[in-house]
Amino acid sequence: YRNPFFPVMTKYSILLPTFNERENLPICVWLLEKYLTEIDYELIIIDDASPDGTQDVAKALQKEYGEEKILLKPRAGKLGLGTAYIHGLQFATGEWSTVTDDYGSSFSFVILMDADLSHHPKFIPEMIELQQKHEYDIVTGTRYVGDGGVSGWDFRRKIISKGANYLAQFLLEPGVSDLTGSFRLYKKAVLADLISECVSKGYVFQMEMMFRASKKGYTVGELVWIGRHMVLLLTSLLIW
Repeated sequence: YRNPFFPVMTKYSILLPTFNERENLPICVWLLEKYLTEIDYELIIIDDASPDGTQDVAKALQKEYGEEKILLKPRAGKLGLGTAYIHGLQFATGEWSTVTDDYGSSFSFVILMDADLSHHPKFIPEMIELQQKHEYDIVTGTRYVGDGGVSGWDFRRKIISKGANYLAQFLLEPGVSDLTGSFRLYKKAVLADLISECVSKGYVFQMEMMFRASKKGYTVGELVWIGRHMVLLLTSLLIW
């Protein structure tokens, strides 16, 4: 007996926009390697001409982990988060394929995360598992339900984030609890479609992405996670 539905090749593309992340980048890559040992992935670093030498660090990491694992795709300057994703997408080769008794299908998946250590890679396997279980178009991390939350933020930053989410929920009814987060897994085609229509930049960009996803009828799953400030994460690394 052969399972009529099984994966034959799984690879994920992680898009990592950077600007002045010289100190954080090696830790971010180390954490990815630590928690994604059973996941085939590529890391696409989109650096916006960081003056602190982030690209030099990325090149050193390429030598250590291989240019097939870590791709450096720099840009001429700070051109916006949305365009950074568009730039990175053209180099994404990750694919998830399936075979059935009658037909085969394949989908490309992209994971978005920040390089400032606020997104812990240990949650990525859970995102992938959730997506595969329900075949979601998008899986987004949420800090505002269940045991989710943020460690290391001051009171002002927490109020701004929660206030923005509350206002957007009231006005837009997007169907997800955390609109401002940028820790997400997308089907590549879905991400490309949403970005092509987004007009916002900066903080509002992620909110518009979820709003448009809801209006287009894309399926979205939420994974509870806890954001961590860099100082707390570095402390935990020393403890490990």
